[in-house]
Amino acid sequence: MSGDGGIRRTGMRDVADAAGVSTQTVSRVLNGYPGIRDATRERVLAAVAALDYRVNNAARALGTSLTRTVGVVASDAVLHGPSAGIAALERAARVRGRWISTAYTDSDDPADIDAAVRHLLDQGVDGIVLVAAHRATPLEGYDVPIVPLYGERGIRQRHAAALVVDHLADLGHRRIVEVAGPADWREALARTAGVADAVTRRDLSREGRVEGDWSAASGAAAAAAVAAHVRAGATAVAVANDQMALGLMAGLAARGLKVPADVAVAGFDDNPDAAFYAPSLTTVRLDVEGEAAEAVATVLGEDAAPPADPVLVPRASTAVPR
Repeated sequence: MSGDGGIRRTGMRDVADAAGVSTQTVSRVLNGYPGIRDATRERVLAAVAALDYRVNNAARALGTSLTRTVGVVASDAVLHGPSAGIAALERAARVRGRWISTAYTDSDDPADIDAAVRHLLDQGVDGIVLVAAHRATPLEGYDVPIVPLYGERGIRQRHAAALVVDHLADLGHRRIVEVAGPADWREALARTAGVADAVTRRDLSREGRVEGDWSAASGAAAAAAVAAHVRAGATAVAVANDQMALGLMAGLAARGLKVPADVAVAGFDDNPDAAFYAPSLTTVRLDVEGEAAEAVATVLGEDAAPPADPVLVPRASTAVPR
């Protein structure tokens, strides 16, 4: 108890006494300094946990040039992909003893995104991760590192989209329709590139390309064009996310086409509902936690293990062509 009857907050001295080290050692452990022996680091962290010691982030920032806060600029956060990415970034930052501060923008307007970035810079963030980055989103020209969640080139997104097309080709499909995400999104461009890679490599025919906005409603709206391609001979559809695939399957059913009997449909993301669609959706899963850990490490100038490779999740929505 404190002298005025309140509860005294645990301090760094308490942690140091419990761990049998100096306060300087405690500070070095909490700030991630190298050269601390593993046994000492573990002893300090055990004392921190036992005493429920909480670092005063604002006070620590006064003595350093770092706030230990990672900024996040997020667009379209109501969608599954961005919302899952933000949650993963928070967990990745917390593991490294960091916080996140998020600025939301619903626009691909560079001025709007620049305002969100500068809002975070005013808070003294140590770096910024972009969630749902658009082509117009600036990556340079600021005083801190700025990176997209899935990397500037989207290599693993591209590979994941190619996995979907390879799966369809392995089942025997030769004529494939693509339902793509919006062309101003970096992730959509990477997924389209992956589809193109596999179509070329497997000597397939991309019968058509319909663009949606990631929503189930846009997938349903794409069904008319997709149905026309199916009636002209296409047998499979590669969809850029699971939500659009859900809408597409509903739209195809309304036009008398059965999945997968008349046309195979595969999505992207493996969102939590994909296994419960009717039929359950074949899709591909990214290592979102690994991507977030890599992004946080990159903006902080630290090392992280690379994310796991994408994994194809085959379900009932794909089958051999009739």
